[in-house]
Amino acid sequence: MANEYQPLPTLTLPRATDLVQLEQRPHPPINMQSPALSVMTDLRLVNPVGIRGGADLREAHQRMISHGIRLLFVHDDDGSLLGIVTAVDLLGERPIQCMKEHGKHHADLQVSDVMTPRDKLDALRLEDVAAANVGQLIATMKQLGRQHALVLEINLGNGHYEVCGLFSTSHMARLLGMPLSFIRVPQALSEIQYSLLYTG
Repeated sequence: MANEYQPLPTLTLPRATDLVQLEQRPHPPINMQSPALSVMTDLRLVNPVGIRGGADLREAHQRMISHGIRLLFVHDDDGSLLGIVTAVDLLGERPIQCMKEHGKHHADLQVSDVMTPRDKLDALRLEDVAAANVGQLIATMKQLGRQHALVLEINLGNGHYEVCGLFSTSHMARLLGMPLSFIRVPQALSEIQYSLLYTG
């Protein structure tokens, strides 16, 4: 049985041998016509970095720094997705608002207090993304007014949706070599009233 397979040739490592540096590898040029998948962080290939909802903000910030990222997936003890938390959530206005609203000290705030919960996240279907280009994706994120969008596919084994990809406007801007900053436009009067009440 073993004779069916031929062994592969080997070589001795030459003197000019380096460890791969992913960020320094030449990336094919990206433009608006490029496939949307070319700017997606594929979570089937890159392990997503998560944190428990009950963790404190300092731990979340340290985890971002140690992994060199600006977004963490927030999960419960069973691994179910609760939401996402970004560096802006940790370092921006949200902790101050939570402290005012709930009378908490900063040290007592948890990731779940400042994260964007699952039911407020926008997701795209993998099959739609696979058929789209970068220009369509940017138009979608501009319409949503979001810095991040999740990509879902159905796990055929258990029928659950799984987050399999992530789009980030900052990542896309780097690849395109152009700024992409979208300002969220309130869609309804209720949103404007909410923002006046809670962010003023």
